[in-house]
Amino acid sequence: MSASTNRAQDFAALFNAFPVNALIANLQTTVQSIDVDGATLPLTLNDGGADKTCYICCPSTAYIDYAIDETRHFVRRHMLRRLIEGLIKACGPIVQAAGLDRQVQVNNWLLSTNPIPAISDAADLRDRLLATYPDHAIIIRSLNDIADPTTIDQLRQSGFRMLPARMVYIAASLDDRSLSNNMKHDRRLLRNTPLQIVSNDAFSDADYVIAARLYAQLYLEKYTPLNPQYTATYIREMHQRGLFTLMGLRDETGTLVGVTGLFENAGTLTQPIVGYNTNRPQSEGLYRMVMGLAQNHAIENGLFFHMSAGAASFKRLRRAKPTVEYTAVYVDHLPRKQRLAVRVMEQVLSRIGVPLLKRFSL
Repeated sequence: MSASTNRAQDFAALFNAFPVNALIANLQTTVQSIDVDGATLPLTLNDGGADKTCYICCPSTAYIDYAIDETRHFVRRHMLRRLIEGLIKACGPIVQAAGLDRQVQVNNWLLSTNPIPAISDAADLRDRLLATYPDHAIIIRSLNDIADPTTIDQLRQSGFRMLPARMVYIAASLDDRSLSNNMKHDRRLLRNTPLQIVSNDAFSDADYVIAARLYAQLYLEKYTPLNPQYTATYIREMHQRGLFTLMGLRDETGTLVGVTGLFENAGTLTQPIVGYNTNRPQSEGLYRMVMGLAQNHAIENGLFFHMSAGAASFKRLRRAKPTVEYTAVYVDHLPRKQRLAVRVMEQVLSRIGVPLLKRFSL
């Protein structure tokens, strides 16, 4: 049994051992697994309907609700923000007509970013899913031209459409000789901080609770509650099952004040859990140090560092390259109304959405 099989099966077992919303409070889905090109990947199933869920399983939340929330953070001019919000809302009926919330999603680790192994036979994957889920859209998130050009080409040849989703930042081929001045400064902060750097075995049950709170402070309170609402149970179980590497920073009382959870797949490192005590002085550099821990891990292990979306200037200064991330969708088996709506979405997102993504680094 391969390592990928173990990990995917452990992941599916986790989401069958606990109610989904005990792990991710704002999510409803069913987790299974599927074999793809010799690797076992997680697969999620959603039936859509009136009750929307977290964007990681719900494109209507991603393309409408989350997109509107993003404008609040990244578009400062009031009139321009209202104009963009109006444009997004006007697209709502098209997104609803596409029916993508009724979906089966491949390689969904229920993270904002899901690195995927190369797919060499997308037609076979498509046909197997169609046989089992004939009434669902087939979805694959987190594809980009830097990491996945061959897979994107395979999927396009097999009838998948590429819907632009967001702008992400990827630092490939990092090493100790290619550090920017900002990366060197991050390392100095880590060397000189009075805080204690801790990792993996040093995490206790109490730390999982604090880690969830720190994540919530940053991603749910500072940004948006539409982000995945990961619980202490989720962080504990992902860590103890070997799916997350945890690192953190403790203050003089032994309290965790910064934390990161690292996830590796297909030679790529992502950082789904980032949190720090936002009440402490910004000059302390907690965010820089937490990001620096992940950056060092990527360099030490020869991994692509997928820095996800947001904080564009911060990530560019750390040698991350911007690229458009796509969601691959297959709907050719669904009613004509849905096929037409997806084609319209593809055109609108490519011609209007992508320029906006690039302009505002969304």
